[in-house]
Amino acid sequence: MDLAPIWLSLKLAFVTTAILLVIGLPIAYWLAGRSSVPKLITEAIITMPLVLPPSVLGFYLLLAFSPQNALGKWLQDTFAVQFVFSFKGLILASVIYSLPFMISPVKSAFNHLPRSMAEAAYTMGKSRWQTFLYILLPNIKSSLITAAVLTFAHTLGEFGVVLMIGGNIPGLTKVASIAIYDAVESLDYASANYYSLFLFSLTFVIVVAVFVLNQKSAKSPLE
Repeated sequence: MDLAPIWLSLKLAFVTTAILLVIGLPIAYWLAGRSSVPKLITEAIITMPLVLPPSVLGFYLLLAFSPQNALGKWLQDTFAVQFVFSFKGLILASVIYSLPFMISPVKSAFNHLPRSMAEAAYTMGKSRWQTFLYILLPNIKSSLITAAVLTFAHTLGEFGVVLMIGGNIPGLTKVASIAIYDAVESLDYASANYYSLFLFSLTFVIVVAVFVLNQKSAKSPLE
């Protein structure tokens, strides 16, 4: 069995989760504040991947970043960056597609923190950054881990969106989910079973880990 698709899937999941931890935290914190029209529109856009068919998102990303169109051509000519049919494209698509899995649990956790916690920190002379880093984040550690684990697991199983923008290039964009489809298409059910069993087992372990992490609060990780 070719292990390259599995390593590529794991690499994609790690990179996507790391990026979303960096950009998702400030966005979730901002959304958790007082509601406004810009926040409502932003949250609606972030939530869209939950209900939108992955092939639709992948199709529009393919159009937007194709070198034949303005944005893709500008990126290629100016920065020598090409997202279509590349691992960079997989990362971009995965970050967009998994955004709600990182932001929703973290935003919910910020909403459940009492306002007095941050106000007490400000009274003691802590800056907004210090309050965020040393007071608020440690108190949402469980939700943060849950969000990261769910993002990782979701990225492992992506198919439609990564196939649309990345194609099926061995060693470059052929992740495990695409390898399963490829094996079934060629009637190689043994290989399809190996890849499927790996993803099933890993996902099961991840979901169990999430429930164990949330056991103290006796909540479903999807709440």
